Amino acid sequence: MKQHIVKILETHFITHDVKRFVVERPVGYDFIPGQATEISINLPEWKDKLRPFTFTSIQEHGFLEFMIKIYNDHDGVTNKLGRTHAGAELILHDVFGAIQYKGPGVFLAGGAGITPFISIFRHLYIHKNLHGNKLIYSNKTSEDVILEEELEKMLAGNFVKIFTRENVVGFRGNRIDRKYLIENISDFGQNFYLCGPKKFVKNISKLLLDLGASAETVIIEQ
Repeated sequence: MKQHIVKILETHFITHDVKRFVVERPVGYDFIPGQATEISINLPEWKDKLRPFTFTSIQEHGFLEFMIKIYNDHDGVTNKLGRTHAGAELILHDVFGAIQYKGPGVFLAGGAGITPFISIFRHLYIHKNLHGNKLIYSNKTSEDVILEEELEKMLAGNFVKIFTRENVVGFRGNRIDRKYLIENISDFGQNFYLCGPKKFVKNISKLLLDLGASAETVIIEQ
């Protein structure tokens, strides 16, 4: 497994618990939008603790970007990353990931599961190829939405926000269940991209398959 030690160039919180990291991009370090890598912190007690994070930057950028949800309820890697700033070093490992763009479709994201889709949308947007795609983005509350303004700019009317623990005027306050899918999706033969908590992905992928989608067109991280 090849390793790359990179310096953090910039960090800041973009929501109350999601932190953006901009880091150096090693020469020749390429990825496909939607893919991820395992990251560790370049400190003796942390360098062997690898965690997977998705690229939110695109190939055209001269840097790498990650948007990482910080969990402060235990002394883990993300807790440490929450206290890590510009000038510190991270260790990047091999690129991996099954979520890749296969054509227009419906993207269903739960919470921080939006991250692989950010790179995909940014790539399609700059190449003027985003037409025909729709995002249904589920969060607990409006404060949890990542990159709301940018997603609205890119997707316009094809960006739907759902809040499971909050009723906000003008937005849906429910869950993505069988009834919701039947009422809001007319074609179950198109591509579906899913990412989010394991239970979210498992439940929705089963519903989509039951409603007529095929295993080949339901794209999830394996």
